[in-house]
Amino acid sequence: MTGQQAIGSGFGHDSTADDVLEGIDLTGKLAVVTGGYSGLGLETTRALVKAGAHVVVPARRPDAAKEALSEIAGVEIDELDLGDLDSVRAFADRFLASGRSIDLMIDNAAIMAAPETRVGPGWEAQFATNHLGHFTLVNRLWPALAADGGARVISVSSSGHRRSDIRWDDLQFGQGYDKWAAYGQAKTANALFAVQLDALGKDSGVRAFALHPGGILTPLQRHLEREEMVGFGWIDADGNPLNPGFKSPEQGAATQVWAATSPKLEGLGGLFCEDCEIAELSTDDSPGVRPYAVDPASAARLWTVSAELTGENAFR
Repeated sequence: MTGQQAIGSGFGHDSTADDVLEGIDLTGKLAVVTGGYSGLGLETTRALVKAGAHVVVPARRPDAAKEALSEIAGVEIDELDLGDLDSVRAFADRFLASGRSIDLMIDNAAIMAAPETRVGPGWEAQFATNHLGHFTLVNRLWPALAADGGARVISVSSSGHRRSDIRWDDLQFGQGYDKWAAYGQAKTANALFAVQLDALGKDSGVRAFALHPGGILTPLQRHLEREEMVGFGWIDADGNPLNPGFKSPEQGAATQVWAATSPKLEGLGGLFCEDCEIAELSTDDSPGVRPYAVDPASAARLWTVSAELTGENAFR
């Protein structure tokens, strides 16, 4: 039995963040959006502020964030490097000291297909940044998420999760590095994180969702050579988009905003979303989520491993 079944959201591939927020008043709500100053994160921040939310944007490059967000009122910027757990803990401690609660947490920041890089105690950077950094952040911020009951945590995954299940015997790619397999593992981890966080947090009123935002050309592709993207059929030799299925940033931000705010998701959680809808399970080339990325046993196992690696676990 799976909850991965469409619920008739009324939205779809072409819906924008503003579309899904129409009629939703976020006045008095506080949202935290990692990477909320670039690409989909910037559009997510803009849409949430427009709907009345106060948005906290933890940024690895605070000066760049200030410039990008300079024309959006209602945004608070702080420093956070997801690849440095001391930085993650310092941000979380500063936020908790403010005594505020969090209504919406959107774990949006990511790196993709990066050249082999090691952070912390030798961790592979994509797994460490995309997963372990957010794992640590959410666990440290748990008191603020659980304070009022009803918070939602959104873990931004990708269809890239199809590239790799969790490599339980070689999480850190010590036996040979493949940038796309590493990205796939990190995105599977993002999906499994939402499954287990929801299982652990729902009794406190905190629900979690993961999602694929769609194909969008954003600064996430910074590590890819133009020739590689041409080879994928994403762009032409002049850098112009070729894939008619690609979304605009406004459309790309829609699913994470929908998952964070939709009344239709009340009472639900631990699900993978796509195109502003709950995704179906898929084992072929059709849209949807791979069963291994929403498997409860794998999610619980990954949580245990992640807690051991980071030393963080709000539920111990």
